[in-house]
Amino acid sequence: MKKDNVLRAMTRDGAARIIVINSTEIVDAAVRYQRTVPTATAALGRVMTAASLMGTLLKEPSGRLTVKFKGDGPAGTVLAVSDYEGNVKGYIQNPMAELPKKPNGKLDVGGIIGRGEMCVIRDEGVGEPQTGFCEIVSGEVGEDICAYFAQSEQIPTVCALGVLVDTDLSCKAAGGVLLQLLPGASEETIAAIEKNLPRISSISTLFDKENMSNEEIAALALDGLEYDIFDTFPAEYRCDCSKERILCALASFSGKELDDTFRDDRTIEVCCRFCDKKYEFTREEIEARRALA
Repeated sequence: MKKDNVLRAMTRDGAARIIVINSTEIVDAAVRYQRTVPTATAALGRVMTAASLMGTLLKEPSGRLTVKFKGDGPAGTVLAVSDYEGNVKGYIQNPMAELPKKPNGKLDVGGIIGRGEMCVIRDEGVGEPQTGFCEIVSGEVGEDICAYFAQSEQIPTVCALGVLVDTDLSCKAAGGVLLQLLPGASEETIAAIEKNLPRISSISTLFDKENMSNEEIAALALDGLEYDIFDTFPAEYRCDCSKERILCALASFSGKELDDTFRDDRTIEVCCRFCDKKYEFTREEIEARRALA
């Protein structure tokens, strides 16, 4: 049975909501698939953790949410796709992106992401997807998520994200907190939350050295406020690729593109960038699918 690693709670006056995730296993799966170096792991892990938290805010079970950072740093594009239950997959264009550590000894995530644009696509599975854009504020991811919510959705938000990389390059600890003020929040509620924020600033350390549970972290963030935990559930690294889905994409190629793709080869191999799974196709089966379009 999968272990619950996501918690959602709300203050009893309906003024604030919080989502906490321990994403250690999710990020470690991404490390195995993407074979990332430490700073790339931290960048991808933070984006995936943020996408998972935001995915749990979707209204429809068929919904999907995409978070994409397209900066001018060596990481290139960093992208994560999550679903209604917080299951997520992720991709970093340059898994070898690395820079010297910052003066405080922390990994330079902002440096490898750089400046550019952040995009959030919310597809509820009904109607047209909603797309929001935001200039990358710092590249540290958490600050950028807060800026997105403030600019695109006018929701005051705190997003604490953290990833610790072990000496063997695996993920030692990772997690995140998404805390949002809702309409009608009183000055007392705001003051209490602001007072508690420093206590959750190093979220990966709370999971690692402090060995805290999601419940304990929620209690830290909402100390002094009455609140109720309304659910906990498991979320995992989940890639939904399939041969059928890739075949449909290949069937959209023009005749010239197929000529260039196959040349003298009878088959081609396509590798999923999210899970490294490989699929083999012949030109004949692609042509047959094109004929059905």
